Amino acid sequence: MKRYSLFLFLLLALMLVACGGGTDDASTTEEDTTTAEDTGETAVDEPEEDSGDTSDAGPVTISVWNHAGQGGEREAIDTIATNFNESQDAYVVEIVELPDGSYTDQVNAAALANDLPCLLDFDGPLLYNFAWSGFMQPITGYVDDAMLDDFLPSIINQGTYNGELYSLGQFDSGLAIYANKSYLEEAGVRIPTSIDDAWTLAEFEEALAALQALPQVEFAMDMHFNYGRGEWYTYGFSPILQGFGGDLINRTDYQSASGTLDGDASVAAMTALQSWVDAGYINPGQTTDDDFYGSKISALAWVGHWMYNTHKEELGDDSILIPMPDFGAGAATGMGSWNWGITSSCEDPDGAWAFLDYLVAPENILIMTDANGAVPARFSALEQREELYGEGGDLNIFIQQLNSDVAVPRPITPAYATITSEFSFAVDSIVTGGDVQAALGDAAFNIDLDIEDNNGYQ
Repeated sequence: MKRYSLFLFLLLALMLVACGGGTDDASTTEEDTTTAEDTGETAVDEPEEDSGDTSDAGPVTISVWNHAGQGGEREAIDTIATNFNESQDAYVVEIVELPDGSYTDQVNAAALANDLPCLLDFDGPLLYNFAWSGFMQPITGYVDDAMLDDFLPSIINQGTYNGELYSLGQFDSGLAIYANKSYLEEAGVRIPTSIDDAWTLAEFEEALAALQALPQVEFAMDMHFNYGRGEWYTYGFSPILQGFGGDLINRTDYQSASGTLDGDASVAAMTALQSWVDAGYINPGQTTDDDFYGSKISALAWVGHWMYNTHKEELGDDSILIPMPDFGAGAATGMGSWNWGITSSCEDPDGAWAFLDYLVAPENILIMTDANGAVPARFSALEQREELYGEGGDLNIFIQQLNSDVAVPRPITPAYATITSEFSFAVDSIVTGGDVQAALGDAAFNIDLDIEDNNGYQ
């Protein structure tokens, strides 16, 4: 049945922005759904693995695949790889950057052909299907306790499956509400400064109404529907479910979505989202990316860390970060992002680990997070950016959320590819006027069917 799951995963896997692909190019995100066919790009043939015999052949080649990322992220990973190659002579890293939109499809095709590279990056929740399918090998033996303790707990939790650590990332993601401070002050809206004084549902909806009434505002909140249906819908909007007390799946055993995804709390959450659209507060047909920071026709932006640099450059001190609202069951935010793991087919896992260890060194984490505004994955790196992430810093809200139960991981199950696909279709239907109960019910049914067809992913 695993082969069935892999085929389904190949068809359904959708990529994020979420989520963690920060950008200094405001036109796209880590959840960019542009395909290779759309851009005219073609799939890149991966480099062949070196035989591993270094007696006369020189350094061992370590093949690495990563998603192309955006702007500064590409430059950061290229800089780190160049520095690694120049720092030692045992290994040489060769990076292949694949288009974001078709990345997971190409990874799955290569896995089925037993033709994966040595080191691979992937969006966090996709690990569980990769590990269940046998694509990845654990890295537990390479990571000592001191290293584990230096990572954010969310990074370790994200990279662990069935009690084994399979991956590490350079950063975690941040999801909150960016706000135009001048607009909030003009509308008389209270500005929360910590997770302890987040807006309630009533305050949030009152804020939307007050901001919508400003003459310069066309849509009170930009929810980035321009990203298109994909991982953004799950990463960005499932916290609404959780804030109302619902969820994507029953997390007690990850065996059923029925009764949870289509339960009363989840229906109430998506009914609220639909009501915000119906009231004109949100534009579900949005095609531009700059409603908040460019044309300034939106007063709020429900989006992630990857927009920080752009917002700061365009709005200066008017760009502030507000914690996720408490919709009644406690505030919730997305977490998890791109991370790295060693494939099962890697002939030189020690070489792959040498580069992975270098990637997650604090100084190299900061090269990446300075470019994409994400949350550094290690405490020792965070300490070097106290002005941003410490108390009173522009991005301190992200730290408050990640260090509390506000941050909710996406479901830790091999069924995640189906979950994210089905929820994305449901959201698309709901924001365009579809019946909420029916949309969520259909999604729950299809998720349960996938789990049943794969014997519960045991």
